[in-house]
Amino acid sequence: MSLRRRLYAYLIAAHLLFLAITVLLFRSQPALMLGLEAAVLLSLALGIRLIRRALEPLGYTRHFHDLLQDQQYAARLQTSNDAELNELIQLFNTMLGALYQERLQIGEQQGFLDRLLEATPSAVIVFDFDSRISLLNASAQALPGLQDARGKTLAECPQTELLAQLNALPLGDSQLLADADGRRYRGQRGQFYDRGFARHFLLIEELTEELESSEKATYEKLIRVLAHEVNNTVAATGSVLDSLLYYRSQLAERDGEDFSTAILAVQRRNASLGEFIERFTRVVKMPAPELRPNAVRDIMDDILYLYREQCRSRGIRIAWERCDAVPAIAMDRQLMEQALLNVVKNAMEAAEAGHGDDRRIAFVLAREEDGVRLSVIDSGNLLGEVPARQLFTPFFTTKKGGQGIGLLFVREVLNRHGFHYRLAATGNGATSFDIWF
Repeated sequence: MSLRRRLYAYLIAAHLLFLAITVLLFRSQPALMLGLEAAVLLSLALGIRLIRRALEPLGYTRHFHDLLQDQQYAARLQTSNDAELNELIQLFNTMLGALYQERLQIGEQQGFLDRLLEATPSAVIVFDFDSRISLLNASAQALPGLQDARGKTLAECPQTELLAQLNALPLGDSQLLADADGRRYRGQRGQFYDRGFARHFLLIEELTEELESSEKATYEKLIRVLAHEVNNTVAATGSVLDSLLYYRSQLAERDGEDFSTAILAVQRRNASLGEFIERFTRVVKMPAPELRPNAVRDIMDDILYLYREQCRSRGIRIAWERCDAVPAIAMDRQLMEQALLNVVKNAMEAAEAGHGDDRRIAFVLAREEDGVRLSVIDSGNLLGEVPARQLFTPFFTTKKGGQGIGLLFVREVLNRHGFHYRLAATGNGATSFDIWF
């Protein structure tokens, strides 16, 4: 039973008792009885009115509760004729106004945050209290393995090298990460508090172009300084050596032969030093590509014929594994041919240095849904333990005595053409260099 009903029951019961007592005065003092009954009825009416006035704030409180439940913060309670009750109504309306302003501010901040997350090039992944993905912005959905990741943990997503590194990233730490294609990222794990409990988030920023640009600028500056000093020295030394040969006739025959042999040896070494620097400067002095339609198969056939005898002498089988009919592709033939020569030469050296008797190089030209793929596959498997982030960096090489210039030149040519590429171990004892036109 509600408080209102209990109060009404108490008031009616008490006045009924008074009415029963006044009935006893009916025979002895009828006039007094009638007066008392009128007073009792007046008291009952006054009591009912006072109870209504006293319980009126409960109605406003119930209405206020309903507005809160329905989140109708813009609504307001109507004022009353009672000044004391108006103070309570004013308090309720002030609370509703404050809640409305806070909700409006939170909504604006949430809208700004949503637009910011969608516009930022950085990938943002937010987890719930059970470490399941609750939010992915557009950049995060573009990462491999995260297309349908909402509601899953990172361990439940299709595993990639990048996701495995992100899953192992410690809280509060920022690390440089790399995927299987050699693209580099900065990953950071942080946390924020929601309703008193910690939730984690990941911020992934791709740095591939920035790092490549920085490496290229550093490489160019270094090579320009070295080339300037070495070329000046080579030119001066070559001129002096040519002049020294004029003195051969002034020496004895035996001494003259030894003298000329020594001078020629120094000249050859001087020329080799110039060629050595020239290989470095080719990347710096590379011209802009002149794009014309070219058949990829014709370029690869020329390279196949060029290296066929060298491979045969080294016990390496080189042949087409698949060759689809593809249209001509706009490219600079000279630059692409030089880059592909480097790729095949590396494949030949890797196949020769690799372990196993099955030495082979296979070409694949495949027409796929999103374009054309050219693959050069060798059986050397020299990249099995090499991190992807080290490939295509200046001066890095897996060959003994290598200079680390070939792949840098290939990277520059492909980047200037806008072709996507990947160099990685296939997982079955081979290495594949893939180019997507």
